[in-house]
Amino acid sequence: MEKSLQYQIDPARLPRHVAIIMDGNGRWAQEKGEDRLYGHYHGVQSVRTVTEAATELGIEYLTLYAFSTENWDRPSAEVAGLMQLLIQTVRKEVPDLCKNNVRLHVIGDLEMLPDDARQEMQEALAETAGNTGLHLILALSYSSRWELNRAARLIAQQVAAGKLQPEDIGKDLLGRYLTTADYPDPELMIRTGGENRISNFLLYQLAYAELYFTDIKWPDFNKEAFLTAIGAYQTRERRFGRTGEQVKNG
Repeated sequence: MEKSLQYQIDPARLPRHVAIIMDGNGRWAQEKGEDRLYGHYHGVQSVRTVTEAATELGIEYLTLYAFSTENWDRPSAEVAGLMQLLIQTVRKEVPDLCKNNVRLHVIGDLEMLPDDARQEMQEALAETAGNTGLHLILALSYSSRWELNRAARLIAQQVAAGKLQPEDIGKDLLGRYLTTADYPDPELMIRTGGENRISNFLLYQLAYAELYFTDIKWPDFNKEAFLTAIGAYQTRERRFGRTGEQVKNG
């Protein structure tokens, strides 16, 4: 099944950047009579699988919503377990990321991370900095409203300092103050777990992205499911406010 799906993918029409909300870990675990952390641990394999699939296809950027600023409000035991899982996973996966030429990036408020988790991330970023293949971006302690508030504050500081004028502010300038300034906007956003919303994720950047929702919970999201999402993306007409006729005529 995977092979037939892969053969149906048009390599000339791949999204350059795919973003994923990895939802359903906790519910997946609870359905099995386990605690929520059990689901998060099993979700790591899906991260590995999707990263490998994106690399094989030649996708350039993959952003994974790993932990939102709102997730800090979850039960303390779950948050502590997630931070330990983050440390263990990064430490274990960095050698394979380097082997597969994957460069790791992080967006979000890293100051909120425990010291050991922040240090582990910084070391992983340094170790993979020379890699030139897939850019794997973890949205960690991230939310779009936090990001937009941060960008507005930074711009206001520049205006107050006389380095910017209010009339200088437009979409291009705002984009340069976002945490994603170095990356292209996603063309495809996938959300697993059966919820049909984007939950404060890349609100500005997803303005023209194709949205793909699936009932598959993240620990069950495999290569076949990822290829199916890519295939669905390739059936859609990307108009960017134009008519279908304009798109066809170039």
